[in-house]
Amino acid sequence: MTGLDTTAIPSEEAVAAERKRLQYQKKYRRTLRTTVYSLIVVAAVAVLVATMFLPVLQVSGSSMEPTLSDDDVIILLKTGNFETGDLISFYYQNKLLLKRVIGGPGDVIDIDEEGNVTVNGELLDEPYVTDKALGECDITFPYQVPENRYFVLGDNRATSIDSRSTAVGCIEKEQIVGKVVMRIFPLRRLSWIR
Repeated sequence: MTGLDTTAIPSEEAVAAERKRLQYQKKYRRTLRTTVYSLIVVAAVAVLVATMFLPVLQVSGSSMEPTLSDDDVIILLKTGNFETGDLISFYYQNKLLLKRVIGGPGDVIDIDEEGNVTVNGELLDEPYVTDKALGECDITFPYQVPENRYFVLGDNRATSIDSRSTAVGCIEKEQIVGKVVMRIFPLRRLSWIR
């Protein structure tokens, strides 16, 4: 007795369709794998850039109003060059604070009772300050900034705790994280910062 084979041989069209399906599946998997790897690399590069060159911070508090408000999101630029008027972020008691550089190493700072600031005998033009005030101050003026340090003030002079207080004092260069360059949130206030 001869056995009858009951399995049908697929047609050429069915074989071609199956071959096409398998090739598509292979191509799809390769594309998906490449896309996932690319996204992982992009995310790793973004994290690396954000931590090494352009940290992103969220503002907390009102010491920098009206320039920066509570909940603004800003980008810093890691740099070692700071000039009078630059907004910087620095470490103080395991927190990041934001203040404005008023004077660098060797500069002589003086603040009168009305809150007018002079640096090396010249009155500082401060368009970013809306209400001048002496604020919380327990140092004697005129004050000379020590070497490798910066004298910083908040823009909201009445409420800011800054270099006018011995609690904070002048900031060492090593404490500085970077200079504020841009506000990115809220979007309606997107702007470069100076």
